[in-house]
Amino acid sequence: MIAGCGYTGRRVAERLAARGPVIGLTRKAREFDFPAPFDVVYLVPPPETGSTDPRLEGFLAALPMAPGRIVYISTTGVYGDADGATVTEDTTPAPATDRARRRLAAETVLRAWCEARKVDWVILRVPGIYGPGRLPLDRLQRGEPALAESEAGPGNRIHVEDLADICVAALLQPQARNRIYNVGDGDHMTGTAFLALVARLAGLPPPPQLPLAELRAHMSDFAFSFLGESRRVDTTRLRKELGFRPRYPTAEGGIRASLAGAAPQVHS
Repeated sequence: MIAGCGYTGRRVAERLAARGPVIGLTRKAREFDFPAPFDVVYLVPPPETGSTDPRLEGFLAALPMAPGRIVYISTTGVYGDADGATVTEDTTPAPATDRARRRLAAETVLRAWCEARKVDWVILRVPGIYGPGRLPLDRLQRGEPALAESEAGPGNRIHVEDLADICVAALLQPQARNRIYNVGDGDHMTGTAFLALVARLAGLPPPPQLPLAELRAHMSDFAFSFLGESRRVDTTRLRKELGFRPRYPTAEGGIRASLAGAAPQVHS
């Protein structure tokens, strides 16, 4: 079962379809039949307000039986601002925004619910997702400024095809049981450099750069909040335990494929 079968969920469903029936749930779903037994990949984001995730709580309460495993898609934002330092799964979470606090609260609820029912859980802490149709082309075309490269910290991101592969591995591999995994491609290019690279590859002008103090007037509160956090997300556990090898280990390769819309090739 794919709860939240949208941009990423559809790709996960495509990978799992050869293994048996797949149920994809969207926000419009009200009634559905549960297979038995079943597993869950949960991609539904929390609401935009509050400090908890009533959507997840409602979903768990609606389950007529316990699944075998639930893979929950969280965020690397639960670590808060590390001032550019490296964070691992053993780093104590310190969310600095309400959206990250909601994710951490959801992680806690999920683990408690699963452990009380002897259900396997896997938590994937995911950074920014990009891919076909998910590049900042509109922003570049509008000429919106970016943070000065000299003030930008390391970035973390994942191509949607790589994330779908990771979701399947987390669902199927026995060693993923009751584990937290940081997700990322290992390319810690700054957000400013990423924007400039997208512009170059798409044939658009690079974004003007402004210092943080001047940038505030040009951004929404939501967008600006991301600039207040900087960290380098370590994905060693994901690579060692689940054997993850990204199709797109560099942002350039992922951006080129996203612009072309071509099917990616697996790296050997």
